[in-house]
Amino acid sequence: MLAKAGAGPGRRAINIFTTMVRNRRVANRAVLLGGAFLGKGTIGGREREIVILRVGHNASAEYEFGQHTVIGRREGLTDAEIADLASAEIGSAWSGDDRALIAMADELCAADCVSDATWATLAERYTDEQLVELLMLAGYYRMISGFLNSTGVQLDGGVPGWPDGTA
Repeated sequence: MLAKAGAGPGRRAINIFTTMVRNRRVANRAVLLGGAFLGKGTIGGREREIVILRVGHNASAEYEFGQHTVIGRREGLTDAEIADLASAEIGSAWSGDDRALIAMADELCAADCVSDATWATLAERYTDEQLVELLMLAGYYRMISGFLNSTGVQLDGGVPGWPDGTA
C-alpha cells in the first residue's frame, strides 16, 4: 500500500514515500499519524500550513518546505506569506493569531517548549484538544524534517524549493 502512496495512473510515488518505505512498518505508522493532521485534524488548513512551513524553515528542510508550499497555496497562503515564513525575521503583516502560531513553531524548534506568553495567546483561540494537536503537529513535522534532511530526500519534479532570496 505505502509503496504506491501518492502514485496513480501516470504518476510516480513521491520521494519521501519511496525513501520511507524501506522500513514499511515504521512508514505505515508515520503516514497514519501524518494523515491524522492533514486529513482529519481540527486545525484549519491555513493555520496548519503556517506551523508546518515554519517548522520546515526552522529545520532547514527544503523538501518539506517545498511540498507544503504547494499545500499552503491551496489552503489560502499567499506567496508573500510563504516567503515570509522562510525568513529569519517575520514581517509585520501577520495577525496576532498567526503570530502566535509562528512563535509556537519557533519556540518549540529552539527550546522544545512553548513560552507561557505564547501558550496564553494560543489558549485564547484554541481548545485543549486543538492545543494538543498543534504541539503534536509541530513535533511530527520536526521529526519528518529530520528524516528528510538526514536521508537526503530530493525535491520531487515540479515542487518548488525555497522562495527566492530565502533559505
